[in-house]
Amino acid sequence: MKTIEEIKEFATKIRIETIRCIKQRGFGHIGGSMSIADVLAVLYGNIMKYDPKDPAWKERDYLVVSKGHAGPALFAALALKGFFPVEWLATLSEPGTRLPSHCDRLRTPGVDVSTGSLGQGLSIAAGIAQVFGMRKQENRVYAVLGDGECAEGQIWEAAQYASHYKLNRLVAFVDWNKRQVDGYLEDIMSVGDIAEKFEAFGWMAAVVDGGDVRAIQQAVLELQKKQADRPAVVVLDGIKGSGVPEFEQMEYNHHFALTPELADKVIADLEKQMSKGEI
Repeated sequence: MKTIEEIKEFATKIRIETIRCIKQRGFGHIGGSMSIADVLAVLYGNIMKYDPKDPAWKERDYLVVSKGHAGPALFAALALKGFFPVEWLATLSEPGTRLPSHCDRLRTPGVDVSTGSLGQGLSIAAGIAQVFGMRKQENRVYAVLGDGECAEGQIWEAAQYASHYKLNRLVAFVDWNKRQVDGYLEDIMSVGDIAEKFEAFGWMAAVVDGGDVRAIQQAVLELQKKQADRPAVVVLDGIKGSGVPEFEQMEYNHHFALTPELADKVIADLEKQMSKGEI
């Protein structure tokens, strides 16, 4: 088990490599990639079972990043864990790349499900969890959803399905960063109390600081201990672009052009924080 300090450092490294990845392309989905760095660090640091040398290992836990546009953050985590060379990150969305802008299981080692069409990931995760249950397998399934995509009706159909079939191998996370591509949720489509909604569908739910790796890890472990016959969700109360003040303060930080100068400054700041133990 990694220490909390090691998980914090891993989350910072995910942010750094994600920014380097997007820097090469010059633009990308930065805000929502930053806001899932901490949960990815917890999952790949201490929670999930996997084998970088055998991405198709039958006993592995599955991760469905339903908000597939945050693929660069997932790619960074996978590269740092040795699923493929870190050098691949410089090829994001280039012709012939193994790293398209959205998650693609046929191209990228370690990606379990192709995503990007928002609203579908939880249904896929529920299906995988049900198969594991039918086969009496111990594998778990984790799904990362965007808060904006929770306006999709299919999310709640999947929530109802997972509860009815008592899919206790499933844990979902909602990246509640309060924004989507064209503005704030409260202006575009309020999703209300996300945890309360999942609880109404029969799920166990917890709300934690989305930038606190200790809180995220504790919530997952505690929910899984009690998860006898229900799926569980952790709502990550966070900020879009989290961990990088320059990104957090942008009015539109979902997808934007990233200059080499800004990328280099942000990377240098994160590396300095890490070297000083300030993360």
